[in-house]
Amino acid sequence: MGYIKEGDSLEHHHCSYLNKKENIKVRLSRIEGQIKGIEKMIEEGKYCVDVLNQIAAVRAALKKVGLIILREHTKGCVLNSKGTHEEEEKINELMELIEKFLK
Repeated sequence: MGYIKEGDSLEHHHCSYLNKKENIKVRLSRIEGQIKGIEKMIEEGKYCVDVLNQIAAVRAALKKVGLIILREHTKGCVLNSKGTHEEEEKINELMELIEKFLK
């Protein structure tokens, strides 16, 4: 996903998920609301199981956002690197991301 390292210029990094940007923003806003709801539940001393269920819902929602971006990265950045000097780098980067996602 092209983490920007010190010395890198922004021209070398782009986001393949731009066509999903609005969908992602809506999802992240919902997640933000869920987090605020969890904070309120904690303040109000809600039942542990209810809080944990909401935490599980946030984790699932974040995972979905990550999968959308990962899919777009694969279809865009990785696929577009085929046959270039960056191909192996992009495939290795993708595999590292998948490993992180599976943890």
